Amino acid sequence: MKRSSLIRGAAALVAAACLAYAAAVAAIWARQDALLFMPEKLSPDHDFRQADDVHEAWVEVPGARLHALHLVRPGARGVVFYLHGNGGSLSSWFTDLDFYRRAGFDLFMIDFRGYGKSTGRIASEAELHDDVRRAWAQVAPQYAGRKRVIYGRSMGTGMAAELAAGLRPGEADLLVLASAYVSIVHMAHDHFPWVPAFVLRYPLRTDRALPRVRMPVLLVHGELDRVIPYANSVALKALRPDADLLLLPDAGHQDLHLRAVYQDWLLARLAAL
Repeated sequence: MKRSSLIRGAAALVAAACLAYAAAVAAIWARQDALLFMPEKLSPDHDFRQADDVHEAWVEVPGARLHALHLVRPGARGVVFYLHGNGGSLSSWFTDLDFYRRAGFDLFMIDFRGYGKSTGRIASEAELHDDVRRAWAQVAPQYAGRKRVIYGRSMGTGMAAELAAGLRPGEADLLVLASAYVSIVHMAHDHFPWVPAFVLRYPLRTDRALPRVRMPVLLVHGELDRVIPYANSVALKALRPDADLLLLPDAGHQDLHLRAVYQDWLLARLAAL
């Protein structure tokens, strides 16, 4: 009788543990959008009050409109198509304009669904990639015969790599990945090792896209980055040995673009195109 009670008690504990685990996994599944996407929403009449060479644009996508800002300069050598990180909006991301003016490049940047003045909400990874491809298809033809650079920062690196992987040789000239991750699966395992990979609805596999990219690749990462450790870019370099990797010992996640070494490095790479 006593043994039977112990077995029932142990079974009850195991059942409770399984239920708690299932509840935790379900919570991650339900809340992963909020964990991954942290948009700043702007009113439709938000005035960016940018310089005369900055123009607002819209990209029509199924069920939504993506807001974009476009730096356009006479005689620009090409365009940098920039995919930003997971927080904020164009109001905080569309900066460093003097850098791109100095480089002789235009800059085109979108807000994802639900970010800034963009409408709709992100529903799937496939939708994210499709939106990016539609934005690229709108702006890239404007620069036929000139240089076209795809730039991903933080969360945007996975989408930038996937976009570049789907292009034919000559359709873009350079892929830049700043503060890149191997994949969101990899990141999730680091932070939540008990969460099974199949639960993640946004795996964003940069590691699978990068080997398919048929253009030069630049990787840049701050060694003080605590959000996406620089080991991610080192791992991506191993997957793409011909990539040019710049590690900045005094930069973190938010400030690598402010470092003179980074600016000089990128200016030189753009000038060489």
